[in-house]
Parts: sequence; C-alpha cells; structure tokens
Amino acid sequence: MFKSLRQSLSAPHAMTVTLAAAGILMVTMGTRQSLGLFVSPINSASEIGIVAISLALAIGQFTWGLAQPFAGLLSDRYGPGKVLVFGLLLLALGSALAPFMLSGFGLIVSLGLFVAIGSGIGGFSVLIGATAQRIPAEARGPASGVINAGGSLGQFIGAPIFQGLIQTIGWAGSLWGMAIISLSALPLINRLTGAKTIHTHPQNLSPADSFGKTICGAAGNPNYFLLNLGFFTCGFHIAFLVTHLPGEVSLCGLPASVASGALAIIGLSNIFGSLYAGQCVARYRSKYILAAMYGSRALLILGYLLLPKTELTYYIFAAGLGFTWLATVPPTAAIVGKLFGLRYLATLFGISMLSHQVGAFFGAYLGGIALAEFGNLDAMWYADMALAGFAALVNLPIREAQVKS
Repeated sequence: MFKSLRQSLSAPHAMTVTLAAAGILMVTMGTRQSLGLFVSPINSASEIGIVAISLALAIGQFTWGLAQPFAGLLSDRYGPGKVLVFGLLLLALGSALAPFMLSGFGLIVSLGLFVAIGSGIGGFSVLIGATAQRIPAEARGPASGVINAGGSLGQFIGAPIFQGLIQTIGWAGSLWGMAIISLSALPLINRLTGAKTIHTHPQNLSPADSFGKTICGAAGNPNYFLLNLGFFTCGFHIAFLVTHLPGEVSLCGLPASVASGALAIIGLSNIFGSLYAGQCVARYRSKYILAAMYGSRALLILGYLLLPKTELTYYIFAAGLGFTWLATVPPTAAIVGKLFGLRYLATLFGISMLSHQVGAFFGAYLGGIALAEFGNLDAMWYADMALAGFAALVNLPIREAQVKS
C-alpha cells in the first residue's frame, strides 16, 4: 500500500502539498476531536450542567460544518492562504478564551463558535479542495486519504496529550496548550499554497457563470442529495461518540484513561483506514466503499451492545470503528468531484460537510439529553445503529461513473 502511495504522489509538488494539508488537518482535527475530554472537568468545576455543556459542543458541531461551505467559497474565489490563517488564529483565540468564560453562553461563544469555526475553516473542504487543484488527477484519491490520515493522526496524538495536560495542569491549562498547538500549523500554509493551481474552469464559461451553474446543478441533483443524506448520519455517529464516549466509559465504572485511550485508538486505526480508503477510491466505485463502511458500523455497534463493558471491549470497539471513522471523507469527496468537477470542489464538499455536521449537532445534543433524562445512553446506541444501516442503503442508488482501469 505504501509503495503504491509513493508512486501516486511522485508528481512534482504532490507530496509536499499533500503533507502540508495533512499537517494542518492534524492540528485542527486533533484539537476539536478532543473536546469531549473537557466535558466532565468543566462540569465538575462549574455549575453549567451537562446539558448546557453538551449544547455548546453540539452548536460547535453545527458551526464547524456551517463554516466549511463559506470557507470553501472564499478559498475557491480568493485562494486558501489567507482563509487558513484566519481560521487557525480564530481556533487559537477560542481555546485561550474558554477558561475565562465559565457559563453556558460563554462556552457557546468560545468553544461552540470560535474554536468550531476556526477548525472548520482549517478543515476538509478547504484542504482537500486546495490540494486537488494543485496535483494531477491520478494523485487525488491517494492524496485525500493521506490528508484524512493527518486528521486521524491528530486525534491519536491529541487525545492522550490533552488528557495528560488535564490531569497535570488542569483543564484550563490544557486549553491554553491547545491554543499554542493551533498556532504551530501556521508555517504549513505556505507549503500548501506555494504550488501552482491546475486550470479547472470549464471552457467557454467565466468563473462566475461556472459557479452559478455548478451550484444550481448540485441543488437539484438526486445523487448529491443521497450522498449528503448518508453523510448526515455519519456526522450523527461521530459526534455522538466523540462527545459522549468519555461519559459512557464513566457510567461503566472505568477510569478516564480508557476513554482517552479509546479515542487515541480510533485515531490510530483511522490512519490506516484513511490510507486504504484513498487507495480504494482509485479502484472501486466510491458508493460501494461508503455502503460497506456504514454497514460495518451498524454491526460493530451491535457487537458492542452484546459484549461486556470492559477495557478490552472498548479498545476493540474503538479499533473497529476507527478504521472507517473519517475514512468516509475520501470516497465522499471523490463522488462530489465526479459529479461536478474540481473547480468548486471546496464549496460543494463544504456543503456536504455541513450536512454531516447537522447530523453531528443532533448526535452531540441528544446524547446530553439522554444522559440527563435517562441516566444512560442506551437509546442513543440503538438510534446510532439504525442510522448506520440506513446510511449504507441510501448510498447504493447513487449513479456514479465506473472507475477507469
């Protein structure tokens, strides 16, 4: 797999651009995917309450997605450099301010808006779109897998780092550390934007005309609708787990280190899953890849519900889920590119990410309500399993061109 990957990214600038994008995503995803670790410490240190904290993080899930189509639009129109600088600065600002804003509204502003929007601007839509416009067609599938793996590596590294900081210098100090880490990605932006873009305007159309026709065509395209519907359930699943897995572990009487360890395993497993997904995109129809991924999640949740809740169960569950965790991104982006081309990939994939994060809002917020009302997450697990099966089915009717051999 790695030999094939090196061959795919052997074109001039392809490896540099791809690794720079992966490094930026490693930072932005490593921070936002670790926020669930702060729920219990903030709840213990304040009178905000679990529902209000969950609401702040749920709003963050939504605004992270909402930021992506707008960030993608600005990147497509004016270039990704300044857009990414603004995003990283906003992410750092929100992390630094959070310890001083100990109220429900304060957490919504700092974590739900600043951190979420900043990390969304430095998220998949801008990074994958900018990379795809700077490398040859044969490298785009594998490159999206590498970029995605960068985000997973961030989760693998970030979860134990932030958990360790929480235990040693407190949750406030850990958030200040998050701000410093966010700024460390700024030098990578020049590496990403230094390569020239490949001409992607359709012939005989101005950029403005091309944009309008592409967006209007996407709005009425049933394949795009089905793709985003499946991606909605993916967001529900991921946000529910990343926000409430630490709480589930605690309910089972296990230490917090099990939760951070499970999140780290998810990230590690998804590194390999993302690289494998990027290779599969070049060989198979992406709709079948997505159907297999979503179907596997339903089976894994079923297994989790039937097994005793031990440390080993959580680690096995995390490894299985992690393989497809964010590996849905390369095949989803590939379908968007096949349907509408590359020129406005950042914008259109940003809209897909918005759909993903609408589902994420419900996954994070409803999990908090379930904990407050029932004292457990049983109903959420069954809903998550049903939605995963539904996502597998809705991808199958998508009319996607065959992969050229």
